[in-house]
This record gives sequence, C-alpha cells and structure tokens, in this order.
Amino acid sequence: MQRIGVFVCHCGTNIAATVDVEKVVEAIKNEPGVVHAEDYQYMCSETGQQKVIDAIQNEHLTGVVICSCSPRMHEGTFRKAAEKAGLNPYQLEIANIREQCSWIHKDMEEATEKAVILARAAVAKVNLDAPLQEGESRVTKRALVIGGGIAGIQSALDIADAGYEVDIVEKTPSIGGRMSQLDKTFPTLDCSSCILTPRMGEVNAHEKINIYTYSEVESVGGFVGDFKVDIRKKARYVDMDKCTGCGLCQEKCPSKKNLSEFNRGLSTRTAIYTPFAQAVPNVPVIDTANCIHFKTGKCGICSKVCAAGAVNYDQKDEVITREYGAIVVATGFDTISLDKFDEYYYNQSKDVITSLEMERLMNAAGPTGGKVVRLSNGEHPKDIVFIQCVGSRDVTCRGKSYCSKICCMYTAKQAMLVRDHYPDVNVHVFYIDVRTPGKNFDEFYRRAVEEFDVDYIKGQVGKVSEAPNGRLLVQGSDLLDNRQIKMEADLVVLATAIEPSKDARKLATMLTASMDTNDFFTEAHAKLRPVESPTAGVFLSGVCQGPKDIPETVAQAGAAAVKVVGLLAKDKLTTNPCTAESNPLFCNGCASCEKVCPYGAISYEDRQVNDHGIRETRHVAVVNGALCHGCGACTVACPSGAMDLKGFSNRQILAEVDAICR
Repeated sequence: MQRIGVFVCHCGTNIAATVDVEKVVEAIKNEPGVVHAEDYQYMCSETGQQKVIDAIQNEHLTGVVICSCSPRMHEGTFRKAAEKAGLNPYQLEIANIREQCSWIHKDMEEATEKAVILARAAVAKVNLDAPLQEGESRVTKRALVIGGGIAGIQSALDIADAGYEVDIVEKTPSIGGRMSQLDKTFPTLDCSSCILTPRMGEVNAHEKINIYTYSEVESVGGFVGDFKVDIRKKARYVDMDKCTGCGLCQEKCPSKKNLSEFNRGLSTRTAIYTPFAQAVPNVPVIDTANCIHFKTGKCGICSKVCAAGAVNYDQKDEVITREYGAIVVATGFDTISLDKFDEYYYNQSKDVITSLEMERLMNAAGPTGGKVVRLSNGEHPKDIVFIQCVGSRDVTCRGKSYCSKICCMYTAKQAMLVRDHYPDVNVHVFYIDVRTPGKNFDEFYRRAVEEFDVDYIKGQVGKVSEAPNGRLLVQGSDLLDNRQIKMEADLVVLATAIEPSKDARKLATMLTASMDTNDFFTEAHAKLRPVESPTAGVFLSGVCQGPKDIPETVAQAGAAAVKVVGLLAKDKLTTNPCTAESNPLFCNGCASCEKVCPYGAISYEDRQVNDHGIRETRHVAVVNGALCHGCGACTVACPSGAMDLKGFSNRQILAEVDAICR
C-alpha cells in the first residue's frame, strides 16, 4: 500500500485568493493511500521544501503530490527535495492549481472544486508510480553556431574563449549578417563596421573556431550532448586555399549588371564577387545564374586572369558530417515584403525606399558613396519623410502584429544624421508613438527633436503618390492638431517590420524546436530560461528569438554561450527516464509509431518473443532511450497498445481519468 503525502501551496494570494486551500486539504485526506496532508504559504520556499523532506522521512512516504503552480516552474525544485529525503524523484507529482484553477476562475467554490479534482487525479497517478532511474549519455566537446551575424559571432567567440571547439555555419558568402550593412549604430553613433570588422577578424583568426560560409545545415540527428549534423558546403567555384583575395577576377568579369544583394539591389555586382570589402573570408563566389561560362560554356576570363589558379568550374557541393554537444541558433532576421502595402508607392517609385536601403545610401561604402540622393534622378533631396511602423503593429493581417522594437531608434538615428550632414534638408517623421526603452535611448530621441530640429508628427500616412511636379505627395494625419496633412517630399523612407529569416521554420523542424505564430523560436521559459529552447541542447541567440537591438543581441549571445559552456563542461549528462517502451508481445510491426516520432528514436528489429509458450520471431519496435524525449506521440499512434510511456503509462492516465470522473 502506498503512503502518499499531499502539500497544498497558498502561493501568497495567487492561489489562496480563489481556492479554499484548507478545504482542499480536508477533501484530499480521504483519498486512497494519503497518510499526510497539509498546506503552507509558500511551498517552494526553503521552509516549504523542508516540510516535504521531513514528512517523507517521518511518515515514510512512498509518493508525494504538490498542489502548486506549473511543473515547469518548480518540478525540478521539489524533485531535488524528494531525492534529498531518500525518495525517488519520479514518485512526485505536481497538480497545477494556480494556472489551471485560481488564475482562470473567479468563483471560489468552482475553483476549489476543480483544485480538489486535480489533486485527486494526481494522487491516483502517484498510487501507480514506480521508481525510475535516469540514464547517462556522453557529451561531445564541440558546439555548432548556425548563423554568422553579430549574435553568432559573439556566441562563437565566448564559447571558443572558454576552450571549446566551435563551428559557424553561415548561408551567405561572408559572416557579418545585417550589422555589416549598417552605417552607424544608436545611441552612440559608432561606425558599425568599426565595431564589427575587428570581431569578424577575431573569429576568423581564432584557433578554436572553424567557419563554414556559403553553407547550410541539411539535417540534424541525435540529442543533447551528441548531435549529428550534416552540413552542405555549396560550391564557390573558387578554391579557398589557393585564393589570395587580389580581386582581379572581379575587375575583369564582363558580367557586371547583376543586382547586389548586400546593397539591397541599389547597385550592381559582377558574377564573381565578394559581398563587401571587409568580407570574411575574403574569397569570391561565382553566381552561376548570371555567370556567362555557366550559361553558355564560353568566357572563362576569371580563370584565365587568376594567377593563383583558384577558379575551379568543376567544383561540387560537399556534404560533411560533424558531431556536436550543443547547438546555438542565431539565424537573424529579414525585412518583410512590401507587396501588400501599395499605399506607400514603394514598387512604383525609386524614391520610396526602406530603412535598410537608406542605411546603404548613407554608408560611405554604399552605392552612392555615402551621399543621400534621389534614386530617380541622382539629385540632392530637400524634403525627406520617414514613416514609422510599416508592417509592424499591423492588425490587418498584411504585416506583423508585434512591435519590431528597433524602428523608432534607427529612424531617429537616420533623421539625425541627415540633418547633421545636410542642414538644408527638411526631415519629417510620421509616428504612432515613440518607443525608446533603453539606456540613453530617450535622450537620443530628444536630441533628434531638440538639437537637430527633426519634425515629429503623431499620425499615420494613408497614401504616398506622385505629385504633378515629379515629387512625392504624402497624405497623412496629425492626431495632435486633429488635421489632415498633405506635403511634398523628394524621398520617403519606410521603417519596415522585421521578421525571422525565411529558412527559420525549416531549421526548427530539423532541430525539433518550437516556434511561435510569428516564426520566432520559442524559449523554454520567458523569464527563467530565455536563451534555451524547449529542445535540450539547443540555445537561442539574437533576433531569431524575438526583435531586439544590437546591445540586447550581444547580451543574449553571451548568455547562450554561457549555457553552452556549462553543458560542454560536463563529461556525462543524465537522461530523462520518462521514455517510451514497446511491449513486443503486443507489437504488430505496423511502424505507425516510427512515422510519428519527431526525434527518430524508434527503429524496428527482429526479436524472439515467447507468446503463451510459443517462441517466434517478430518484427517489433525498439525505442532508443537516449533519443526519446517522452512526448508520447507514439503511444497515441500505436493501434495495438504496445507502446507505453514510463511515468505516464496508459494505466496511470486512466486512473487519473477515473479519479476526475468520480
């Protein structure tokens, strides 16, 4: 007979304000197996944990039920307390009476009744609990960082400085990410390249860091501590070991009218190219879609002029397999498409540009040498209008419902720099509200208004069109003065919403990582585990997790690196014992479980089975406990009931249902 102790937490007033805690204790005392029941103000406190320990030891408890908040919050805390008292930690259950009762009910009687039911169900499950033992798995002392922007660079450097090998996989020909496209950074107005370039050089020279540019993750297998990753190194058609970076091939290339991705299509590049001057590695790549040799079989000038003999048209993609103990996702962001925002005239006029295109115009290495001009005619603008929240905070389903967070500040930065470099230019900013939550951020915005005389207009722009004189006509509203505005402009800059990289969802599927409705990677806990994904061993760095500026990105990158180092420092990892198991007597070899397993933990083997005295060979399911995450998908899919989940068996689940329905 089980001896179960039940502990009901007040959680201050979080629970006690809606749930009659004493009534729950009295009701649960009469449940089968319960020999001890009490309540306490804060069960998660040191005193509360000691009450659990004392009860286990004094009452010789074989199981414990904690009626408190979410298991995600404190299950680990109470399991450690149980283990300290000599009880198997997997003979402890959490009844979530905060999130599932007090926080969703207003009526005390109703909430109390539900709390009693949940406690009763947990007791029924504990009555069938059995001791479970954690397994062990090895740790590969190497980390993978997916993405070579500032987030990936910082994470890689911090991990490598701790003494561990790191591989960076970047899909473009160079590391640097979005930060490499910026001119200045707020609020200090430092040169972006002056900050980033030394970091890029440091990563490239670090003996512990290996960089795979122009490469993509193709598949991910394994589990925390022992991931197996296939990386596709796309053919550059230039031998990286032979290339000296002289640039002669780019000078002589006759295919010069290809739009530059780095300059956001505002300039052209050759078919063989490096994205920008400070690119790492400084090795060009051939764009086969625009290369004359690959299209016609002729030309070959780049090969002829290369003294090092680095150009190799026969180069093929290469797939390499590497093992890693931990993975950091740092895939960055893109700006949204403006195809659905015709009111801003973006696709019709060269003089309507995005904020990232404005960055390239203002950059000394950009398409205009740092001169802000009208792209339609190359003339110096006299009036520039900035439009905030284009696609951000959008409830029309055309854009994104969230705030992109960085737009208010980079608009203030661009407006300030325009006024600083061109005092004769009139700058107007249409905004919904100005969001400046950061150190020196609000002071920076006020400098733009007070010192540089940037005209901020609280209101939205309804339409941008072409004026009869060839300029742009901006129609909007001034909500403070309650009037409609029509003004002419030479240049309109759109603060476009940011979104996760297009390949983020594909990568999340490989990693079995969670994503929210906006395709940002979901953290394990918003407050307590903000850089960890729900998938063990996968960590999040930068904008892949949510919109953030450069300082916040670097901070999160460092935090992710610390988590990785903490993992790699261990020689062995304990594995979750709550894994699936197959009963070979019931298994019919249908492979339904194998098909639904997201972790590839199930395989099939031929095994000898003794079925009522008859020995026969059957093709049955076998679960790899190291790979299994205990999600339970296989138990649901199994038509014969052969699959069961340790700690959450069918028998236990049915016992909970019976207790609820009683």
